[in-house]
Amino acid sequence: MKDAREMETSWLESANGDTDFPIQNLPYGVFDAGSGARMGVAIGDLILDVAAVDHGLDPALFSAPSWNAVMAAGPEVWARLRARLTELLSDESQRAAVEPHLVAQSGARMLMPLEVVEFTDFYAGKHHAMNVGTMFRGAENALPPNWLSIPIGYNGRASSVVVSGTDVRRPHGQLKAPDAELPHFGPCKRFDLELELGAIVGQPSTGPVSVAAADEMIFGYVLLNDWSARDIQAWEYQPLGPFQAKATATTVSPWIVTKAALEPFRVSTPARERDLLPYLQEPQPMLYDIDLEVGLAPEGKDESIIARTNYREMYYSAAQQLCHHTTSGCPMRVGDLLGSGTISGAEKHQRGSMLELSWGGKEPITLDSGDERSFLEDGDTLTLRGAAKGEGYRIGFGSCAGKVTPAGEFGA
Repeated sequence: MKDAREMETSWLESANGDTDFPIQNLPYGVFDAGSGARMGVAIGDLILDVAAVDHGLDPALFSAPSWNAVMAAGPEVWARLRARLTELLSDESQRAAVEPHLVAQSGARMLMPLEVVEFTDFYAGKHHAMNVGTMFRGAENALPPNWLSIPIGYNGRASSVVVSGTDVRRPHGQLKAPDAELPHFGPCKRFDLELELGAIVGQPSTGPVSVAAADEMIFGYVLLNDWSARDIQAWEYQPLGPFQAKATATTVSPWIVTKAALEPFRVSTPARERDLLPYLQEPQPMLYDIDLEVGLAPEGKDESIIARTNYREMYYSAAQQLCHHTTSGCPMRVGDLLGSGTISGAEKHQRGSMLELSWGGKEPITLDSGDERSFLEDGDTLTLRGAAKGEGYRIGFGSCAGKVTPAGEFGA
């Protein structure tokens, strides 16, 4: 017998076919269709203007062009809104009232779906950590001594988080060649992507929280590309870790896929090589079965899919990362964004960065166009996609895209 969620359909035809946005999804975003920023939900190939329909909640929650107020209202409001939107878009008797407030996605400009308060990026994918560590320290010392015990992270820049479709300018920085005594200043030559999933904190904390409580605090997820300047990072990261190498831009997809939509796709984290301390142990499966891919399109040329992997490859879940983040008493706020860390699998085609795909530039990859890439070149457009696949439907994220533009003159 099919799960009831799998049998749900909408009176909107485009929501029942080949789409990232069936009625089982209902992700949240902010759009502008010509009359300013509005809060919307994706359904099929359209967007429903949420503030314009009878949602049954305080209208003030939908007055600002971000979903922060709804997140702050808490899980009971999240559930009520989702139930009401499902009713509006599945019940034929609601069609006449709802249809005038639908706009085409193709005619709308997507904006940031939330105000990002803080950004923390993690290094929590084991295959990625093993690959990078092997390149720089050898296979026997690939993982730092603490890696199997603790989700490693660093505080990033909320100010440089941008929405899909925003161009990303190649950064300048200090670069030091292996045979040079001192660094020079210039444009990054080893610019890279990182395929990640971003978890959005929807409820605040004032002290330590458990893994279970952390999971309840998460509102939803976005695709996330944490652009990385590998040559800048190589010179600056000792002893305190990434700084300017990760401050250029972090691109997120425009639709927040709620935790509720992903619930049927929960899976467990991988088997542990070392028992985690009790506070980090998970009471239930905390990862999700989400297929992911990366496309690269050179300027004026067709896209090549350069990587395919799955979020279930992560060693630490977002709930574990959030739990650990609070252990010092660090307060978390509504709108905090946590990057998962690069998501790579065991096979070469599953590597979520150019650093891994080209093995540090030593093994360039060949695109379908015949072009070769070790790292990203000006004019390249990178597009991340992802979807959890159910029986007869999928919960998609849309696309998370950015184009690399030239560095230009410094300071210009």
